[in-house]
Amino acid sequence: MPSLMSVPALCPAPFTCPLYFPLAPLLHSLPPAPDAAALSALVAARPVFSAQGLPIRFASPVSDGMGYEARIAATGVVETRPDNWHDWFNALVWLSYPRAKAALSARHASELEQSEATAAVGRGHARDAMTHFDECGAVVVAEDDSLLELLRRFCWRELFVERRAEVIAGLRVFIFGHATYEALLSPFRGLTAKCVLVPVAPGWLEKSVGEQLGEIDGWLAADLAAGKHGDSRSLQPLPLLGLPGVVADSEDPAYYDDVWQFRPGRSRQLPSS
Repeated sequence: MPSLMSVPALCPAPFTCPLYFPLAPLLHSLPPAPDAAALSALVAARPVFSAQGLPIRFASPVSDGMGYEARIAATGVVETRPDNWHDWFNALVWLSYPRAKAALSARHASELEQSEATAAVGRGHARDAMTHFDECGAVVVAEDDSLLELLRRFCWRELFVERRAEVIAGLRVFIFGHATYEALLSPFRGLTAKCVLVPVAPGWLEKSVGEQLGEIDGWLAADLAAGKHGDSRSLQPLPLLGLPGVVADSEDPAYYDDVWQFRPGRSRQLPSS
């Protein structure tokens, strides 16, 4: 697999940020802007399914009184606004991580059923957490767990300055959140992903991106089906603009003196997966 610094060549404009690499195969087959007809053609060529076994379709919003998640569970229709980057990236994530998105949707449907059964008020903590991961989540993998440990401990300078070459060669960030993909069109100071950290076996990074995505999709789907990632506090914050290659400013070690963006973090440590 290419290093993070060399990934932009995989993606067409305007997707020049290296963090778009998980979507590169799709982006090369689509126009450089939301396009409903092109998306429909892509879905027809590589169909995906809900946890209920329904074909996933991306359609314009309708006023039928049905909620967003309830509609997916009942019909397989994902409400997708035309010419909308946010919804377009959501569709691309469905195509890239189909099992994980289906499992996440099923969790929402289960929580909705429980809320209706108990007449609970509001979305609830679990649904809020799952929505947060759906919007801003990522999976960070490394063959050297010491890199992930520095991330867990918020040791930004040691990670991104002192061990920068190792990060470039041996750490990958697979964005899952569609809101994050949208934000990367115009990255802003403080842009943060909420991450699941996964140490991988030696040689894993040599696999193709397609193989890696398939495995990550399976890991996330199994985790979500087992009830994991239902608490946003269990996810590791990662300031994305600190990753090498995302912004030119990060080439200067003084960039990491910005404690507003690179915060010292929490005292407790987070689980690795």
